[in-house]
Amino acid sequence: MDLAVVAVTFGVIFVAELPDKTMIATIVLASRHRPLPVFIGAAAAMVVNSAVAVAAGRLLELLPHRAVETAVTILFAAGSLYLLLTREVSAIREGEEEAAAVRSDTRVALAAFGVIIVAELGDLTQILTANLAAHYHQPWSVFLGSAVALVVVMGIGVLGGRALLRVLPLGVIRKIAGAVLAGFAVYSAVQVARG
Repeated sequence: MDLAVVAVTFGVIFVAELPDKTMIATIVLASRHRPLPVFIGAAAAMVVNSAVAVAAGRLLELLPHRAVETAVTILFAAGSLYLLLTREVSAIREGEEEAAAVRSDTRVALAAFGVIIVAELGDLTQILTANLAAHYHQPWSVFLGSAVALVVVMGIGVLGGRALLRVLPLGVIRKIAGAVLAGFAVYSAVQVARG
């Protein structure tokens, strides 16, 4: 287990997930249902999604190193552009639509799991996790960093998401996350150029 890889993965995934539609869905679910079942379902979905992403990253390791590094650079840049250019209104609308389907309190945890796992499949953070797993060749470290970051974001969404959005608007969070991913894209591009 490489703690530096865990920390880098945690930071990248945490920043990328904060302004995501999945967090908005979690906030909406928690505002309509008891928070604990929402958190349990959402957190379980994020752990499963992290495992799927790391498994995909292991497959990416079979590609030539330069191709993987180039893909990582492109995905960081694409993620940055998505966060910087996509309006937060559409992310809020998507999150609310995904949460609106949940009605029965007895099925809140399963519904939260279902909503979150479907919303996260192929999402930016899942793609980033796969690429980090391929880049670092440390699947357990990437899995731990990614899973913990995603579970923490779900906890923020359940416990304090609405308060966070009152203090720091979603647009600001998205701009910060976009700038961080742009920095990673530049760093990765430099590494590819040197390689």
